[in-house]
Amino acid sequence: MIRSKLAVVYGKQMSALGYFPLAHRLRKHPQLLSQQFQHVSTSRNIAKQENEFNSMKWFLLLIPATTFGLGTWQVQRRKWKHHLIADLKAKTSSPPCDLPEDPEELKYLEYCPVRMRGSFDHSRELYMGPRTLLVDGDAASQGGLTTQKSGVQSGYLVVTPFHLSDRDTTVLVNRGWVPTNRKNPNTRKAGQIEGEVEIVGVVRLDEKRAPFTPKNQPDAWFYRDLPKMAEVAGTEPIFLEATADTTVPGGPIGGQTRISLRNEHLSYLLTWYGLSAATSYMWYRLFIAKKPLL
Repeated sequence: MIRSKLAVVYGKQMSALGYFPLAHRLRKHPQLLSQQFQHVSTSRNIAKQENEFNSMKWFLLLIPATTFGLGTWQVQRRKWKHHLIADLKAKTSSPPCDLPEDPEELKYLEYCPVRMRGSFDHSRELYMGPRTLLVDGDAASQGGLTTQKSGVQSGYLVVTPFHLSDRDTTVLVNRGWVPTNRKNPNTRKAGQIEGEVEIVGVVRLDEKRAPFTPKNQPDAWFYRDLPKMAEVAGTEPIFLEATADTTVPGGPIGGQTRISLRNEHLSYLLTWYGLSAATSYMWYRLFIAKKPLL
């Protein structure tokens, strides 16, 4: 009823403006105005849906684009990690030099081997751990030969003060790894070197406490805190890790410098590229081919 009245009013306005044919049709067929209103409303809804569809289309394209970028970033990270591992191996395998007179020079020699003569003070040993045994710079496998001989996987690093013969300086030397059941020096008396010896050690610098790692205690050390360790042991804050060839029968196993770094970038890049390929296909099927995903 209301639409009929609107049609009559609209028809009169069309007549006043001179649109006589249209005015005549609206008076005779008032339902045409209702149809026209429905058509305009439907067109507006369709246009609104198309705009929303296009906005979503370009927004969702960010997913495959972003995952592709992350995969490419992991490719670069993998190259960087391989270069870093190669650099560490080159440093640790370089010919040893004499321990510098100036301790400041050690800041530029981390992972480089140095040669020195002196004697150990076993009465002030420190123990870092628990740690796993390293073989050739990496953790020994559970079924490895060395692990079978030691009988256990977990153990400790024996850090011993070493007084230099050519100067009045005492440094800290990580002699190597011992199993937990041989942490007590009384269980390995044959390996407690006496007198003056020459050893080669790899320079290591201070280490920050990792998240969730317990704080160091005078009788329990979990990371290299050189100032604190040196204070407790009465040495200079200089730390060296004895190489594998310094190992003596019955003593700690040397060569406990980790030179194999965690490298999972290949799996990461395959994951990101796989997600990029999958979401790209889904985007094409939904927005280009206009087919349902299922």
